[in-house]
Amino acid sequence: GFDSDNSSGDFSEANHKVAEMLDLDPHQSNRSGKHNGETEIQENGIKRPRTSLPAPMFSRSDFSVWSILKKCIGLELSKITMPIVFNEPLSFLQRITEYMEHIYLINKACSQADPLERMQAVAAFAVSAVASQWERTGKPFNPLLGETYELTREDLGFRFISEQVSHHPPISAFYSEGLNKDFVFHGSIYPKLKFWGKRIELQKMIDFSLFLYRHNEAYTWTNPTCCVHNVIIGKLWLEQYGTVEIVNHSTGDKCVLNFKPCGLFGKELHRVEGYIQDKNRKKLCVIYGKWTECLWCTDPTTYETYKKNERRGGGEQKKSKPSEDVIKSENDEADDMPEVQDTVQFIPGSKLLWRINCRPPNSSQMYNFTSFAVSLNELEKGMEAILAPTDCRLRPDIRNMENGNMDVASKEKERLEEKQRAARKERARDEVEWHTRWFHQGTNPYTGTSDWLYSGGYFDRDFSDCPDIY
Repeated sequence: GFDSDNSSGDFSEANHKVAEMLDLDPHQSNRSGKHNGETEIQENGIKRPRTSLPAPMFSRSDFSVWSILKKCIGLELSKITMPIVFNEPLSFLQRITEYMEHIYLINKACSQADPLERMQAVAAFAVSAVASQWERTGKPFNPLLGETYELTREDLGFRFISEQVSHHPPISAFYSEGLNKDFVFHGSIYPKLKFWGKRIELQKMIDFSLFLYRHNEAYTWTNPTCCVHNVIIGKLWLEQYGTVEIVNHSTGDKCVLNFKPCGLFGKELHRVEGYIQDKNRKKLCVIYGKWTECLWCTDPTTYETYKKNERRGGGEQKKSKPSEDVIKSENDEADDMPEVQDTVQFIPGSKLLWRINCRPPNSSQMYNFTSFAVSLNELEKGMEAILAPTDCRLRPDIRNMENGNMDVASKEKERLEEKQRAARKERARDEVEWHTRWFHQGTNPYTGTSDWLYSGGYFDRDFSDCPDIY
């Protein structure tokens, strides 16, 4: 979520044009077979999340992001307001919650007696946290200052709360804990976007912290850089690159993961390689795979032997002159996504750490959402009475977009942004300082750096002092 409330309204015309061009009938668009308030009950009494959105997504083929971005090359994009057509019907706070999709890996780490196996599970969790971004080129809504999102999943064993703690710069803070009090996972996110001609680069300044109570262990890490290609012409595609270091602050073990850029011929697209070392820098295992598919581990000797044999057998791609297509991509034409190999090359004796969940069969009609993402904005019957009035599910612009009411969604988005601007001016006039409700700025107990920490109390459900932001 990267819109700003300080724009001059230059794009309101574009928003109205979007609404006029979209031919969506909200009365005919609920194809999920259920209303938002209806959920299926499983035999164990836990509600089963919905499996589809109320309305299919619209085609973006008639719209060009270039008309908006052409004046923004090299600039920070958090201050640019985009027409709603480029959004997906989730707030950035809900998008953060998708880190929890593979929470079973944290539960696995809690249950392991061997510290190496715990680090392997945490490394797999760190990779799985970015997997939901695959083919997700829609932009989540920018959270309003004071906006919150909560999620309790008894079937997965966790509860989660997040808050937009700052608007300039945009900072989101989150806190999650196991329902069995076996772990705490928290972090704060400061997303920075820059436009570089044919691509948008998203640097998420994130500090993740995980504490496992049973083992008295703390882990910290950051995220790789995300890049969206072909924002001007061609099919949008996404890659992750950069180095992620996971540190076990109790044992001194470290995991180093290299998210590889696709390179000239695309050989490394989506690939992740790395290793786990102990406090004496001895390599304990090698990790390899793709963040879009799966992750494996093997011992260093087996890995090196396999790589040597691969090179002897000519497995390594021969160097050649750049093809005509590659040369063209360096100029003005589409920077096409390289062909992706279907599977990860398996090294005999490797152990599977993680495999991506299959997406719903109609995912392409639902903004390429995962099954987990589809459920995040569901508003079940009776929830409004217990949710904080600042919860994302109550945002009228996101709700209308999800239901296919694009013209209403666009107008509501503009109304909320204007309301936020007016509230900020009123605070400045009255010299009133904004106070966060559920998080406070402090020092991360493991890294010693500045962080936003959970203040507690949200689940006591006293929302009497929550701001009116919608």
